[in-house]
Amino acid sequence: MFGKSKKAKTEKAANAAAASTSKGAKGAKDAPAKQSQLAVLKDAFRLVKTHKPLALVWCAVGFVIAETLAITFGNSLHHPVYFAILGLPLGLLVAFFTFTRFANTAAFASIQGQLGAGASVLMSIRRGFSTTPAVNVARNQDMVHRTVGRPGIILVAEGSSSVRQLLIDEKKKMERFLPGVPVTEIIAGDGEGRVALKKLQKTLKKLPKKLSNNQVREVRARLKGVGGLSMPIPQGPLPKGVKMPKR
Repeated sequence: MFGKSKKAKTEKAANAAAASTSKGAKGAKDAPAKQSQLAVLKDAFRLVKTHKPLALVWCAVGFVIAETLAITFGNSLHHPVYFAILGLPLGLLVAFFTFTRFANTAAFASIQGQLGAGASVLMSIRRGFSTTPAVNVARNQDMVHRTVGRPGIILVAEGSSSVRQLLIDEKKKMERFLPGVPVTEIIAGDGEGRVALKKLQKTLKKLPKKLSNNQVREVRARLKGVGGLSMPIPQGPLPKGVKMPKR
């Protein structure tokens, strides 16, 4: 009875994490293609306005500074109007660059502390990595996400201090399931020994590449049918034709 209750709570937490990370992707898929860019811009504007209300002021300041410099330079060459016109796209570029920086910061601030925030960041990596969220979840909603790429298998945990044990358990499962495949452990969040959400993508991309593209496809195929919460450990060697590197 208690076993079923624990499993139900664990599955509920995993489903909540998966729903939170796939909500944005589902909305983008259902939206009309012609409005997708406009919708993204509107969402970014709302995020910036909510989390960084002074950002729009700084964007305007950047535009004014760029335009002022263009006019000043034009005055020195006796062509202020000409350089004022040339300064318009430069000012817009500066304002847009400033806005994107604030939007990026606001996006991380909006998911900070939310369930599945780490998975959301991992799944936003477009190339080179594939992520399965919430492959292991504890009753207190600590969780581990699994990402596969050229560095091997990357296990990213998020939650309380006790999430380290959850991470160790998942690493042991991976080592039994895919012996010889490099496994990297990362704990996302703020604090000592953790990787901040805004640095998580860069951290993954800087990991040394240890697998070939063919090996990555083989690992993904082996993990494709594996469940997150009660992962079976199949017996027997890896399929022929692919040699996994030793760590």
